[in-house]
Amino acid sequence: MKRVSDLCLACFAALFLLVPFLLVWLIVRITSKGPALYWSDRVGRNNQIFKMPKFRSMRVDTPAVATHLLGNPEQFLTPVGSFLRKSSLDELPQLWSILHGDMSFVGPRPALFNQDDLIALRTEYGVHKLVPGLTGWAQINGRDELPIPDKVKLDVEYMQQQSFLMDIKIIVLTFVKVLRREGIQH
Repeated sequence: MKRVSDLCLACFAALFLLVPFLLVWLIVRITSKGPALYWSDRVGRNNQIFKMPKFRSMRVDTPAVATHLLGNPEQFLTPVGSFLRKSSLDELPQLWSILHGDMSFVGPRPALFNQDDLIALRTEYGVHKLVPGLTGWAQINGRDELPIPDKVKLDVEYMQQQSFLMDIKIIVLTFVKVLRREGIQH
């Protein structure tokens, strides 16, 4: 049921967001060197690595680590990078990952391939069995501000309580958080 609703919603969103997608793609290409899309190695269901697309908000020479691990992340942002991140427009290409089946709309956010501490904790608590999401329970309860153990605790809560209604609640609250630009550090 969740996969069918993901496919339907992703197809609708892809059609609805086609013009904004093309505009963001063009703006990224015009304002910085390199491709508009960045394909990040992420950890999916059962700790399988997949390629997740995002609009590139960082320069092409940025190290492949979590943003909070960069000494001065602002120095790596493209001219429109901060706006893309704060508005979450950099996430639009992840609709591809949902259509492809690597992601869902709701689930734990996919870890970077080198976030060993996060991957280990999620595996210990069984969260790795879930399909990662575009948004999730941890996303709406702190986003970038949460330490890893707190993120995993919220991922476990989601795993134990997940339902169609909870997913709808998370999607609605995600829109509210994005509009208010809450919980974003960079």
